[in-house]
Amino acid sequence: MVKEVLIASLGIPRATLSRKERAASALSPDESERLLGVKALIGQVQAMVQESGDPAGFDAAHWVAEWLHQPLPALGGLPPASYLDTVEGQKLVATLLAMTQSGAYA
Repeated sequence: MVKEVLIASLGIPRATLSRKERAASALSPDESERLLGVKALIGQVQAMVQESGDPAGFDAAHWVAEWLHQPLPALGGLPPASYLDTVEGQKLVATLLAMTQSGAYA
């Protein structure tokens, strides 16, 4: 379930990913960029939780999958997933996460 939600967040059709996986072919640079961006967000959330206390039992990938699809006032009511198609959008989402941890965004 989490994997499917994260795949949907990438904006890459599931059929495309399956085809490339079967053929052992590489993702395009754009697709790779989006995948690495989501991976970085998961790592960022995991690090935030580890810094904040007890990470036991916390599933960063699951949390990110849910959070990416929640409309946020800081993004004009859009979900963070709508910003993952560009490096600039990914940076904006990462910055928003960091602001959330610091308490700058409430």
